[in-house]
This record gives sequence, C-alpha cells and structure tokens, in this order.
Amino acid sequence: MLSGTSFRNKPFSHIYVEEKVFLDRTFREKAEEIMGHFPKAEIIKIDHYKDVFNRHRQNYVKQHESQALILAVKQGTLVYPGAEVCQNMGHKHFYYTSCMMNCLFDCEYCYLKGMYPSGNMVIFLNLQDIFKEVEMLLSKHPVYLCVSYDTDLLAIESLTGYVSEWIRFTEAHPDLTIEVRTKAGNIDFERLPEDGSGRTIFAFTVSPDYVVEHYEHRTGSLDGRIESIKRAVSMGFTVRLCFDPMIYCPDWKTEYGKMMDRLTSEIFMDRINDVSVGSFRLSEEYLKSMRRNMPDSAVVQYPYQNDHGVYHYSDKLTEEMENWMVCRLKEFVPEERIFRWEEQDR
Repeated sequence: MLSGTSFRNKPFSHIYVEEKVFLDRTFREKAEEIMGHFPKAEIIKIDHYKDVFNRHRQNYVKQHESQALILAVKQGTLVYPGAEVCQNMGHKHFYYTSCMMNCLFDCEYCYLKGMYPSGNMVIFLNLQDIFKEVEMLLSKHPVYLCVSYDTDLLAIESLTGYVSEWIRFTEAHPDLTIEVRTKAGNIDFERLPEDGSGRTIFAFTVSPDYVVEHYEHRTGSLDGRIESIKRAVSMGFTVRLCFDPMIYCPDWKTEYGKMMDRLTSEIFMDRINDVSVGSFRLSEEYLKSMRRNMPDSAVVQYPYQNDHGVYHYSDKLTEEMENWMVCRLKEFVPEERIFRWEEQDR
C-alpha cells in the first residue's frame, strides 16, 4: 500500500527500466522487488531514463494524472548544496539529494511542476552510490542533508524501503543529520527501524483543511498527518513541524487558527524538536511554466510579487501571515526553536 494516497487513475501501468539495471545483480534485484508490486504493468526497456523523462512537449499536469514509473541508475553528482529558497534550519553545511524524481502527491503549487518536463516518477536504484558521496562530504565536515527533497519518500516507503535505509545509514555516521519531509498521513512508523541517534528528523508539512482539500491533492488529510505526528512522537522519533509554505486562502486566519487549535490540543508541543515558518515562494522560471499548464489554478495564477526572480506574496501579506503564525507558535514553542525563512537565508 502506498501511504496516504488515492488515485483517479491507476499508477504505474507502464514501467520503464534502463538496460544497465539488468546488467547489475543488485540493481536488478531491487528493480524486480519494485516491479513485483505491479504484476500487470507493461515493462519497457530503455537506454537512459532521460530518453523518456526529458522528451519534448510533455504536459506535466496531464501526465501526472496517470504516472509511469522509471527505474534508473543515477550518474554524475548525487549530492547538491541546498537550494536558495529552502531553509537551512541553522546548519552551515546544508545539502540535498534526490533518490527519486517526482512525487505521488499532486500539490498544485509544487515547484516540481515547473522544474521537470515530465510528470512520471523516477526511482534511482543506486542508493549506495549516494551513501558513498555523503561519506566523502562527511570526511570534510558535518552534513545536514534533505533526503526527501524532490519527492515524498515516506509516501512510497512500502515500495522502496529507502527511509529505513537512510535511518540505518544516519545512525552509523555521527556527523550526519537528515531531514525526511512529508505530507503523508497514517504513516506506519512501526515498520521503520528505531532511530537511537535522534538525527533523522521527520518534517511534517502541516496545512489547514482548506489548503489540503483545494491545493494538496492526494496528500494525507490534516487528521491523518496529526495522527502520524502523534505516532512518531510517541515512538521517540525526532519531529519537526513545517508551516511552510503558508498558502493564502479566503479567511486564512480562521483556517490556520482552526488548524493550530487542533494541533496544540492533540500534540504535546514540548516534544516537537523545532518548527519552520515560511510563506509561498517560487522561482520566476518555474512559475511561468506552471501558469502555462495550469490556467485554472487559483494558487498558481495569484498575482505574486516578483523580487529578483523569486515570486512571493506582497511584503505586507507575507509579514502578516508569518508574524501571525510565529506569535501563535510562541505560546507553545520556545522562540529559539522557531525557524522563519528570511531572505538572508539565501
């Protein structure tokens, strides 16, 4: 079962597999394990994942409605410096890696819709190569690494087992801290290995019902996310709450207020590691592509302000929304554990 997900169309009816996968025993066995979840899928051999993923004149939005799966071996650089529009959470050596490309979920405002030419999903099978590159960085300095950056690894954990592998790898490397970002609900944390190090941070994006229902399609419901947070905390996992991106919606204070009331009444906030706050922001290039493909999306077509190639809400609205959230959080969380995205983070 793929966590917290429902589909209008059956996913992965076609699975593309790079030829090189069949030539390596480890890659082949992992591919066969994944393909075993989809016995009726049509298997198509390809030379390179980009032959399918980077084809011209694809429509990300329509393609995402019935995703194909691509199994590949990633080459070249595998770990990258953190992106400018992401929070580094106070860490100097901030990186991200992509074990997968694209996501099961279908958030209207997601930057992947503007960054990638294809809505299909790619799973890279050479996770051990990523581990080796991380170890090279660790030989120089501590590393803070986002591992669920271009996807939601927890949503597809039953298919890949990658989160479990990352937990074990992190526990074995004392100078490594990882973040696993998710919008999944009803996560089966019991199936994950224990994290004795506390350095695997499960970062839950938390949004009001209105935002989930209108813009975060196929993701876990607010109730489902709250249950997952409670379960993770009760099992001793390190949990971060992410009110980022905050999305403007009609009567946003009421919507976010109801969300905060539910969170703080059901979750022991003193057991939350930290929280992040930030409002919607996206590069000019990505939003231009998304607006072309999503003419009817209120969140995509909103008249954002453009500063130096980054679109965001007006300064006044940004301050109002983020200050409101920070003030609410201060009632339950020490100020030093509240991280607000600021332009200087870039």
